[in-house]
Amino acid sequence: MAFEAPVHPRPAISFIVEGLPPDGGKLYIGDIEGARDLAALKRLGITTVVNCAVNLDINYVKEPAHAETDTLCAAGFGEIRYYKLGLVDGPGNPETLMLAGYFLLDGAIRQQLPERATYPRRERGNVLVHCRGGRSRSVALVALYLHLKMPERFATMEAAIAHIRHHRELYPDEWFETPKPMLLDAAVRAAGWVRRIEADSSPPVA
Repeated sequence: MAFEAPVHPRPAISFIVEGLPPDGGKLYIGDIEGARDLAALKRLGITTVVNCAVNLDINYVKEPAHAETDTLCAAGFGEIRYYKLGLVDGPGNPETLMLAGYFLLDGAIRQQLPERATYPRRERGNVLVHCRGGRSRSVALVALYLHLKMPERFATMEAAIAHIRHHRELYPDEWFETPKPMLLDAAVRAAGWVRRIEADSSPPVA
């Protein structure tokens, strides 16, 4: 039987860092219950949610613009801007999926919506990254992001992981899976790819 770490109580939403570029916003990590709590999201000024988990979907649409029928799902504007990355919490992810997650999170943070009726949630604010438990997939993705975007504070991936473990209240007896090793490996590889991509796309020196 595989060893499972004890489940420790922790907040549904944990503050991780502030000063995110470009607006200086705050970044949070949470679990499914935190992501479902609209009152908590609004209280914390969270306007954007990035879901890292496959097979875990949250419906933020309170008043559908398009009603559900026998064959069509309801659709409309959600109460929160919502972005989805479907990571497996273990083996099975293509190597490029964590890389995609980095650019998805960066895009969600930086995106500016036009003033148009079809874009009613234009306000910019804080960001929540979550998965089912807020212990593995979200930790790996946020560590990758902090290491690359705030290298003066998180010079290594290990430094970013240690910071997240402290603020997310992840205990030493669960560190072997917070995050899962294959997700951390994917984040390390993605960091190298991002550096090469950004180096290749930098403007030429005059």
